[in-house]
Amino acid sequence: QVQLVESGGGLVQAGGSLRLSCAASISGFSFARMAWYRQAPGKQRELVALISSGLATSYADFVKGRFTISRDNGKNTVYLQMNNLKPEDTSVYYCAATRFSNTYWGQGTQVTVSS
Repeated sequence: QVQLVESGGGLVQAGGSLRLSCAASISGFSFARMAWYRQAPGKQRELVALISSGLATSYADFVKGRFTISRDNGKNTVYLQMNNLKPEDTSVYYCAATRFSNTYWGQGTQVTVSS
């Protein structure tokens, strides 16, 4: 059974930093495409960043230069380093793993940025 557990969310002032972690219980983690999404109240879930099995990364324009996605295949964990946080980054952040065309989701972690 695939399980994704996010951690690292919390309350931070604008300009601050947080690092999210996602521990994945999934066979063949190193071959999975991993991604972070976010969803604010009343809004659709949106892609924040993704990292392929080959370590290629892609970012949404609204986080470029501020967020960094990385992975540690030895720990089956993906990270999202978030710097220079803005109030508009306030959302629930979700980890997603895609393997063999199946996508699995974590429960999410709340990030709140105060102005």
